[in-house]
Amino acid sequence: MAGMDGAAAEVANAELLTALAGRPLVVVDRYSSALRTGYTGPAPVEALRPALGIGCYAAWEPALPGMVVAAEEHSGSRSVPERRGWLRRVRHDAARHLVKLDRPPVIAACHASAQLDELAGPGGTVAAIDAGVRGTIEARHLFDDLLRAAGVPAVARIRCVPAERLPSLAELRRAVGTERVVVQAGGASGGRGTVIVSGDDDMARVARLLGPYRVAAYVDGWPCAVTVLSVPDGSGGVSVYVDRPAHETTGVTELGVGPLRSAGHDWSRPWPVPAAALLIECAERIAVWGWRRYGVAGLFSLRGLITPSERVYLSAIRWGHDASTEVSAVNQQAVGVPPFVLAHLVVMLGGRVGWLADPQEFNHVSLLRATQRGGPFSVRVRLRGTSAVRVAGGQGPGVYRLDPDDRPRWVRRAAHPAEARADQGEFLIADLPAAGVVCRPGADLATVEAVTDGATQPFHGPASASPFTRRVAAAVERLCVPA
Repeated sequence: MAGMDGAAAEVANAELLTALAGRPLVVVDRYSSALRTGYTGPAPVEALRPALGIGCYAAWEPALPGMVVAAEEHSGSRSVPERRGWLRRVRHDAARHLVKLDRPPVIAACHASAQLDELAGPGGTVAAIDAGVRGTIEARHLFDDLLRAAGVPAVARIRCVPAERLPSLAELRRAVGTERVVVQAGGASGGRGTVIVSGDDDMARVARLLGPYRVAAYVDGWPCAVTVLSVPDGSGGVSVYVDRPAHETTGVTELGVGPLRSAGHDWSRPWPVPAAALLIECAERIAVWGWRRYGVAGLFSLRGLITPSERVYLSAIRWGHDASTEVSAVNQQAVGVPPFVLAHLVVMLGGRVGWLADPQEFNHVSLLRATQRGGPFSVRVRLRGTSAVRVAGGQGPGVYRLDPDDRPRWVRRAAHPAEARADQGEFLIADLPAAGVVCRPGADLATVEAVTDGATQPFHGPASASPFTRRVAAAVERLCVPA
């Protein structure tokens, strides 16, 4: 992390303060410690530390906002329903904390919504693109039209057809030319609204989806993702910055992660040059299209698949920052640039960003780094089995090691992924629940984060955890006892 530029961080800090104009920054995210990679670790940007964090999971030292409202601290539990509906559960308590602030807030969130507008209150600002525009951009049945309009090369597009109503499986197969087909509906992420159809039995699951639909050919590949930032250039266009791409592993049973659900991201695995170059080109084209068509800029994530033959295909777009943004910021800091999310917030607030380098130079560096081994990674660990547990070991979130018996041994307080060197046996356990919180089956136990030079692999395939990751996940579970 020696490459982090302290001068750039100072400029970024000043520009965010100018854009906030004295208004308190409030983060509303499942993780109330969101943005922590920017305000902890190398060259921290203190303006990014929220005055108030509103989330599902509690924050921890040193990743503490000024005040915190965490759903689990009120309910005393973690579960799948609470993970999906936590904002409704904390809105009254959050409103009481927001009233304590001396000015209307700026709310940093993944996307805008009526709930967030209500929380922001009169004079408050939600720093995200318009919900209607986002819904159109992310609509699955419009995705291929978006790619064509953006000029994305045909070699990166999966054969697909939109449908208002679904015909028989035989007709779907004929339409896309494969035996297995992928049916998607809505704009949901995390695998929801997606069914891989191999036979008639799967059509019953498809029947539960509400159209319109996107019907695509099945592509055998490793899911991948790349974080993109577009910034108005002051001359009527946008400058586009593309991070190095990540492999995204899904559906890992040993981690308690179901089919099509993300088990984590790995930026340390090298990419073939043609595939990485094509993904970066596609991201640039989509960013320019979004600006010209809708006037939108800021952060977005482009999803795809990289095949065993090293071809890359695009599969989805998410406009806004997401769960991968936290750890992907390590890539930006490693090349001397503050996290993209700083520029994103300034753009959302109509401010000027002056600390970014030349975009072509930055993207060239991203391409070079994509072909090299080493980088950050994140692993999601969820509670397996059918019994509830609570944490009874360790000392909360921080850096740990495995002892000779593969038990987790606490090393030090930390909140930044780069503070854990996987090749030296370290890993950061982030978002671990407090001792009194009851975790129910399917709940998030923790996120494991670290940086590797390439000697430590978190995943061995698109749905396979490495032995290292399995040992660490088992160690996290060993911190727990039956509730």
